[in-house]
Amino acid sequence: MENASKALIIAGAILLAILLISLGIMIFNQAQDTVSGSGMDQAAVSTFNNQLLKYEGNIKGTMVKSMIQEVLAINAEAANNDNIKVTVKLGADSTAVEKPATSTIINNNTYAVKMIYGANNRISSVEVTGTFK
Repeated sequence: MENASKALIIAGAILLAILLISLGIMIFNQAQDTVSGSGMDQAAVSTFNNQLLKYEGNIKGTMVKSMIQEVLAINAEAANNDNIKVTVKLGADSTAVEKPATSTIINNNTYAVKMIYGANNRISSVEVTGTFK
């Protein structure tokens, strides 16, 4: 009888130890998911950046207007998904905005487009320099 009660006590201690270890592992995994899940993964960032990288460099005004339309579409989708929006800065002295106007862009002029990267190497802003109306 004495051996059976000691065996039950040992079995209970082992089950309690397994429960505590499992609880510790679960808390550790949740904390790790919180830290690593705070942004896009590298493949998603690359896919996102590729949407705008085709416009980088010296391009015509019509391509700048196409790029702005694509930025507006990205920002509309970002508003639905609580993602960070891309801003556009038209001219060196202007401020970066989320909804730029294309009316100041001359179709036949050449503009220099530069991408600005933010957190996680994701494009956060686009600078367009050249001659505007």
